Amino acid sequence: MQEHHARHLHWDFRLEKDGVLKSWAVPKGVPEKKLIKRLAIQVEDHDLDYIDFEGEIEEGEYGAGTVTIWDKGSYELEAESAKTIVFDLKGDRLSGKYSLVHLKDKQWLLIKI
Repeated sequence: MQEHHARHLHWDFRLEKDGVLKSWAVPKGVPEKKLIKRLAIQVEDHDLDYIDFEGEIEEGEYGAGTVTIWDKGSYELEAESAKTIVFDLKGDRLSGKYSLVHLKDKQWLLIKI
């Protein structure tokens, strides 16, 4: 997970799957307490090279601003369907079972369960 100070502060939540980083922008950050729901906007997949990126994205570029790594770790996929992804996070800062629930278009809810 990266903390991204762009036009608006948000967190880039990423899960490695099928050789890419599935990615969501989470405006209020990943919930750390159970049953808290946070909006997560799905964005384009990122190359695996991006997993360790920290630095400045120059003005005029997509996502311009400062990016820092906020948390790092692994996850275990527990269930997946077109509408729901359930996984167990094992990060340095975040851990526990989470769910991504698809609402509509690119909008998902990220919930600690």
